[in-house]
Amino acid sequence: MFGNWLKTSLLMAAIVALFGVVGSALGGAQGMVIALLLGGAMNLWAYWFSDRMVLRLYNAREVDESTAPGLYRMVRDLAHRAGIPMPRVYVIDEDQPNAFATGRNPDNAAVAATTGIMRILTERELRGVMAHELAHVQHRDILISTMSATVAGAISSLAQFGMLFGGRDEEGRPANPAVSIAVMILAPLAAMLIQFAISRAREFEADRGGAELSGDPLALASALDKIHRYAQGIPLPAAEAHPATAQMMIMNPLSGGGVAGLFSTHPDTGERIARLHAMAQGVGAY
Repeated sequence: MFGNWLKTSLLMAAIVALFGVVGSALGGAQGMVIALLLGGAMNLWAYWFSDRMVLRLYNAREVDESTAPGLYRMVRDLAHRAGIPMPRVYVIDEDQPNAFATGRNPDNAAVAATTGIMRILTERELRGVMAHELAHVQHRDILISTMSATVAGAISSLAQFGMLFGGRDEEGRPANPAVSIAVMILAPLAAMLIQFAISRAREFEADRGGAELSGDPLALASALDKIHRYAQGIPLPAAEAHPATAQMMIMNPLSGGGVAGLFSTHPDTGERIARLHAMAQGVGAY
C-alpha cells in the first residue's frame, strides 16, 4: 500500500514540476498563473458535476432494493464493511462486462455495473468487482484524478498559449524558437503519460483495497480474467464516443494494443491478476 501511495505522490510531484518548467519556458510567471486558473476552473466544474454527466452519457438507470435486490444488498454490505455511506447504485444496459465508481467524495458517490458484467460473473466474482469500486470511493480517487487532470490540462493550455503568442522567458523576452516548439509538442504528451501512470497506480491500489474489503483476492482475480476475455470482443459505444471516461472503468473498455499500452489508463491485466494471487498466498487463501 505504501509503495503505491509513494508512486502516486512522486508522479503528482513530477506533473507539477513539469508544469513549472513549461510555464517558465513558454509563458513566464504570468502565463503559468493564467493556465493554472483556466485548468483549475475547468476541472473544478468537472469535479462537482462529472458524476451526473458520466451517468447520463452511459444511460445509467438508478436501482434500489426492489429493482436490483442482489446488487443493491451486495453494495450495501460492502459499504458498511468499508465504513462509508451507502452510494447510489446504477445499472447500464450494455453487453460489455464493466463497472465504475464516480462521485467527488464518499458522501456523494455512485457505483455502476453493466448488465453484461452481472450476467457473466458469479456472485462471488461480482462482489470482488464492487469491492474494487468501493475501494476507489474509499481512497477518494476521484479527487486524485481531478488534481492530476487539472495540472495536465493547464500544461496543455499553456502550450497552446505559447503556440499562439510565442514563448516568453521570466523577463518577457522571446524564448528560443526551437525550445519553444519542442516544449509545446512534448510537454502535453509527457503530462498525459504521467496522468495515465497515476491512474494505473490507483487501479493497483483499488485491487488491493477491494480484495481486502471482500476478503477474497481470488474472486477479484477470477473476475478480472473473465472481464478481460469477454470485453475484448464486445464494444461499449459510450466509451468509444467519450474515451476520456475510460479511466473510470475496472477494465479498459476501448480497443487497441501495442504502443497503445503506453497510453493506457489501466495496468496490464496479467500483472493485476498475479498481484492478487500473491496476496491470496500471503493470507493463506489457497
